[in-house]
Amino acid sequence: MYYSLSEIFAIGIGPSSSHTVGPMKAAKRFVDNIKNITEVEKVDIYLYGSLALTGVGHGTLNAVAYGLLGLEAEKMDLNENYIDKIKETKKILLRGEHTIDFSMEANFILEKKIFLKEHPNGMKFIAYTKDNNILLEETYFSVGGGTIARSDEVNNKIERAPLDVPYQFSSFAELREICSKNNLTISEVVLANEYSLHSKEETIEYIKKIVKIMQDNIDRGINISGTLPGSIKLQRRAPGMYESLQKRFENNFDDPLYIIDWVNLWAFAVAEENACGGKMITAPTMGSAGIIPATVRYYQRFAHKKAHYDLDADIVFITTAAAICCLYRTNASISGAEVGCQGEVGVACSMAGAGLTAVMGGNINQIENAAEIGMEHNLGLTCDPIKGLVQIPCIERNAMAAIKAINAMRLAMRGSGEYKVSLDSIIKIMYETGLHLNSDYKETSLGGLAKHVVC
Repeated sequence: MYYSLSEIFAIGIGPSSSHTVGPMKAAKRFVDNIKNITEVEKVDIYLYGSLALTGVGHGTLNAVAYGLLGLEAEKMDLNENYIDKIKETKKILLRGEHTIDFSMEANFILEKKIFLKEHPNGMKFIAYTKDNNILLEETYFSVGGGTIARSDEVNNKIERAPLDVPYQFSSFAELREICSKNNLTISEVVLANEYSLHSKEETIEYIKKIVKIMQDNIDRGINISGTLPGSIKLQRRAPGMYESLQKRFENNFDDPLYIIDWVNLWAFAVAEENACGGKMITAPTMGSAGIIPATVRYYQRFAHKKAHYDLDADIVFITTAAAICCLYRTNASISGAEVGCQGEVGVACSMAGAGLTAVMGGNINQIENAAEIGMEHNLGLTCDPIKGLVQIPCIERNAMAAIKAINAMRLAMRGSGEYKVSLDSIIKIMYETGLHLNSDYKETSLGGLAKHVVC
């Protein structure tokens, strides 16, 4: 099934697409659905499963409050202290129109032992009248990458109606056939689909916008020092890394692995910005938001010795990566709460490897091989963030996966074009692996690092 660029690369507020972007969208949709907003006296929010267990650390409560206020991520002023105002006044301005009493403690109910059958990331909103009658009740699911679905829109498997595009594909084999039959590249297939949904100008402008936000996050992240929010009190590392690399460059430091340090820096910078709740791009999630920006900058800075950003290369990279993500969203999952971190960092690594191979001139076999390598060596990756914060191990994992994506490209480009494991098979294996993972290792912070490491 085809997913549009705006679904795969969505603009949102960090640190988590499933725990922040999705709940914010759901809360806004809920208040938008209340016909008589002035009749609302109280709103209660029930968070279930993974949202309840790690929602505090992942910023879910704040995100829901933003949505109830009627805010949209792209238009938010990040310098505005929305949450502080709610906490101080004990009131919230629903949809920007109607004020009610509201407590960040009392009006959120964390159901940590209840996992709704449709998806681990469930939430229920109830609006009451003055007489304590229910005015509106809706249940939503945040299924990964910021995508949401209401309970009446799902059956046993959460999915939506296919988009009306010229080229639908549900496997890499189908995508390959489309490319061959129509003499198109993967990038051209995606662009043809996007041009049927939006104008060419709108599509190109959107790609330029998301790439700019990604690269702005790198530039901001390498220049802001301090401590990341949360009880771990983790220090930002990107500014120090940048300063060290600058000194080594000025002193003509001779290190054959010098480029790796730069890729690590760029991934750290974005991941640390995400941890601070910055304006981010899901790629395909926020927990994995540093991988594609770091890989893009690697290409622009080193692979072709360019000091500026080439729009044509960006388009090829982003559209090829998006096609790969469509396959994971169709046949597996990009939700850490459903399949572990392999669905976030693993998918981002696979996407980045494919996009990088495309801009380096790889053929369709090499692109598939790079995408497969990127996932194969992230199979079984758990999601066990310490104290429910998108910091440890998430930030370092972004750097590790960016390096893996580059190596996946190099292995694929140096290969013969023949390989034993297809991308379709590895996606199926990834999904099966994720379903068999214990729930303690799927964004609940009940196992692994979260259980055994004290910070």
